[in-house]
Amino acid sequence: MASAPSPFVVGLTGGIGSGKSAVAERFAARGAAVVDTDAIAHALTGPGGAAMAAIGAAFGPEVVRADGALDRPAMRRLAFADPATRQRLEAILHPLIRAESDRQAKAAADHPYVLLVVPLLVESGTYRERCQRILVVDCPEAVQIARVMARNGLAEAEVRAILAAQASRAERLAAADDVIVNDGALEALEPRIDALDWDYRRLAAALAGDNRDRLHGTC
Repeated sequence: MASAPSPFVVGLTGGIGSGKSAVAERFAARGAAVVDTDAIAHALTGPGGAAMAAIGAAFGPEVVRADGALDRPAMRRLAFADPATRQRLEAILHPLIRAESDRQAKAAADHPYVLLVVPLLVESGTYRERCQRILVVDCPEAVQIARVMARNGLAEAEVRAILAAQASRAERLAAADDVIVNDGALEALEPRIDALDWDYRRLAAALAGDNRDRLHGTC
């Protein structure tokens, strides 16, 4: 008998400070299953997290807090100063994140579709094959910088260094199937999110029908 059909997956991405989390919360309120790779990464690098032994071995005790969790500011300084260090960290985390996000997506059969939140979706180059649609949350760079400075207490130079390590706004928009422009009040996004939710439900239902036909044909 064939395996269970895969869910309909929408990849949600956007630059730092674009408002991905706020948008994801609104889709979740409409019934979407949200699989957040940032949340998965935090669990993997928390006290006793599955990635911490490998991270400690690779980068030394200076990036491990006393409670066993990742010292994020220390790791951020290393990673953004040296691309090779960032690549080594990603080589540890990405396979673990992918495995857990796949598990969570497959467990979401009772939801109409899955919203897979991946901040570096465009940069990774591997998530496109897992998503039926790519949704980009977009806003001007100046808005991103102001939001992150206010939210995280970072200096402008630090925020700009993070932006420089991410895909450009043009690159994300070129990869997008759908775009939400989040440059004002969040309440203004509701009609756009309603329209996309309806569209994703329709597309997911069509995919489920195709999957059922294939599944029945191979049993």
